[in-house]
Amino acid sequence: MEEHVSGITHWVNQLLGAVALALLQTLGIKPSNPATPIPEYVVMSVVVLLIGTALAFYLRSRLSAERPGAAQQVAELLLTNPLGFGIRDLLVENVGHGALKHVAAVGAITIFILLSNLLSVIPAFSAPTAVPQVPLACAVVTFLYFNWQGIRRHGAGGYVLTFGGSPRHFWDWILAILLFPVETISTTARLLSLTVRLWANIFASDMLYAIFLDLLVKLTVFGWGKFAVLGVVLSVFPLAIPLAFIALHIFVSVIQSYVFTVLPAVYIGMATADEH
Repeated sequence: MEEHVSGITHWVNQLLGAVALALLQTLGIKPSNPATPIPEYVVMSVVVLLIGTALAFYLRSRLSAERPGAAQQVAELLLTNPLGFGIRDLLVENVGHGALKHVAAVGAITIFILLSNLLSVIPAFSAPTAVPQVPLACAVVTFLYFNWQGIRRHGAGGYVLTFGGSPRHFWDWILAILLFPVETISTTARLLSLTVRLWANIFASDMLYAIFLDLLVKLTVFGWGKFAVLGVVLSVFPLAIPLAFIALHIFVSVIQSYVFTVLPAVYIGMATADEH
């Protein structure tokens, strides 16, 4: 399927494409589309980082303990809320002691994914998480992070032993021989699980919106070709029905960012626990 290229991606490639192409050629990398050596998902990911950074600076300049504004209240709800599904809440629930030190790392990925998912709501942009490379990158960062925390907690050798149930006696070692390959495969499979879950949901949401909008527009054009009154009546659908798909996409975006918070919290808790 041909990749959609937005106007901003065309502009970025006109500005920096020659430099990027020269760099890729130096590294021996051949871009899939030489006309746009900087892909759409890379540009959109940078846009998300810029938006996230701007929001962080805006929020920091308006922090107040006495009179918190709307932006501060939203940010606080992302961290902790009465329903217990804030970033801090989920880490405390799954990691326990020492959970707060993981808020920055897990929160950064969560907010990046949330903003990335929501970006396609704006017509001029697309969601970078609808391309598998971006969810894979988030999954790799998460995978490296929770394994590194496990190594820091147990030491390299001790962490490897947790994959076999931390054996201490003879029969424990016999069982560990069976457990180790299963746990290793299960842990490695989290890369695929995290990637596919996020990518498939956002890709499907975007695709459904595009398909139904195209069908509704064609229906309206058909109506105008028959009768003007019919065209006017049918034109209501391309204006109203997409709002339902936008609401659905926002819901899916929030749920997927929540899932990408729960699972890393669970993985960190498992990696830093005394035993798997």
